[in-house]
Amino acid sequence: MAAPVAAETLDRLRDSGEIRLGHRTDAIPLSYVDADGQPQGYSVLVCRALVAKLADTLGVEKLTPVWVPLDAQNRFDAVAEGRVDLHCGAATITLSRRERVDFSIPTFVDGTAVLLAGEGDTAFEDLAGKRLGVRGATTTEEILRNSLEAEGLEAEVVPFRTFREGVAALSKGDIDAFFGDQSQLFGLASSGDLPEGLRISENTLTVEKHGLVLQRGDSDFRLAVDRALSAMYQDGEMARIFRAGMPGIEPGVALKMLFILAPEVF
Repeated sequence: MAAPVAAETLDRLRDSGEIRLGHRTDAIPLSYVDADGQPQGYSVLVCRALVAKLADTLGVEKLTPVWVPLDAQNRFDAVAEGRVDLHCGAATITLSRRERVDFSIPTFVDGTAVLLAGEGDTAFEDLAGKRLGVRGATTTEEILRNSLEAEGLEAEVVPFRTFREGVAALSKGDIDAFFGDQSQLFGLASSGDLPEGLRISENTLTVEKHGLVLQRGDSDFRLAVDRALSAMYQDGEMARIFRAGMPGIEPGVALKMLFILAPEVF
């Protein structure tokens, strides 16, 4: 477990004029790098806007972001060891992770969603007796099977080796629906790789709240981050960032509720 840090982050940022931001390089559409190697994605845009607000809070003319590429294996170590001040990637808030790091208020809601063909939405119970695709040997497959059992529904679960193989099978009509992380499906759509005629259901089987990752023990820094995010929700900036980071994508029900409730709840 990481040792708590002194409440010194804000003073250090004010003195240095820099903030070290970790980012994922491979978590489209939340955090990735473009062809020029520059950080992009929804979470990256959130952090860019957040930095401007932190500069105002600190009373400095400019706070310069220093981007540090991270991956799924080293992201929490980088925060816990103080190599970055914030991680701006795709990180689900969990109690077990909070033993090592802290999190901001939620910035995104992910979950297991379904990709469908045709028009109109389909309730989960309407998929009984259908062929349901999912990437094999993943938590998503486990969630899908457990959800079917909990609802007393029978359906054929068809595992695929890769995410794209499952999407291609749905496009060809080999399966009736394909289940995956909503953020991955958003990424497919925002990159223009979603086959014509397929759509993402607004409903999710799970709700996984993402947050920016901070080092434990510095409540002043976390409060400053949370205040800035709350202001961004309040003035509609978070919704505008979603539209900019995922053009043409309709947010799911849970994410819409986050945009509405976050200013009041947090």
